[in-house]
Amino acid sequence: MCHSTDSKPPAAPVLGTVTHSEHLPLTSPDGTKVGAYLALPAEPNGRNVVILPDVRGLHAYYQELAGRFAEAGFGAIVVDYYGRTAGVGVRDDEFDWRSYLTQVKPDEVTLDVRAAIDHLGRANPGSFFTVGFCFGGGLSWRLAAGDLPLAGTIGFYGRPALVTDVLDRIHRPMLLLIAGDDVATPQEDFRALDAGLTAAGADYELVTYDGAPHSFFDRAYGEWRETCDDAWRQIIAFTERHGASR
Repeated sequence: MCHSTDSKPPAAPVLGTVTHSEHLPLTSPDGTKVGAYLALPAEPNGRNVVILPDVRGLHAYYQELAGRFAEAGFGAIVVDYYGRTAGVGVRDDEFDWRSYLTQVKPDEVTLDVRAAIDHLGRANPGSFFTVGFCFGGGLSWRLAAGDLPLAGTIGFYGRPALVTDVLDRIHRPMLLLIAGDDVATPQEDFRALDAGLTAAGADYELVTYDGAPHSFFDRAYGEWRETCDDAWRQIIAFTERHGASR
């Protein structure tokens, strides 16, 4: 299972101040209204993240995570998948995401991410990365094959099936953070994705955390604190390397 409303994202190694945060509607390029959550840093580091949540959409974990990124100096915005079908709103554990998940289309997610980049870029100029989790992790990796102005794409325990049909078009740097004991996706699928990315000549980094469970990026999993700390280090280093040139 993915993050619940009781989950808490681990703090980044850089702890600054969030100067502004809010729920807001975005207007996608096709005119659709979608929900989002914005967090801005008091001391920007010149980098931004568009957060793609798990199957539950814009719920409390990802709002708090946007704040953690802002504390680390990133402009951050979370995009909700379900505004197109369920209306703009906040998603809690009572939200029936199963009724809407099959209606989420990658091409429409791309439009919504573009709207998020346009909005956040006006408030906090800099380079842009996507960071996704589970379902959102696969969607984030997939965007490495698209034409959005991204410096790179990052995904935690994503779904390889969302990437396999675009492997030959990937042209953005990718960071894959894999749970070594992921009950949602067999390790064989991640190994196949690794091989496919290598064959395609993709610019990617894959880090597998041995024994870590699906959704390990959570303060509630105290035994995985060092893993969470390393994941933050990987994100910060990846965005520093690739953000400066964009």
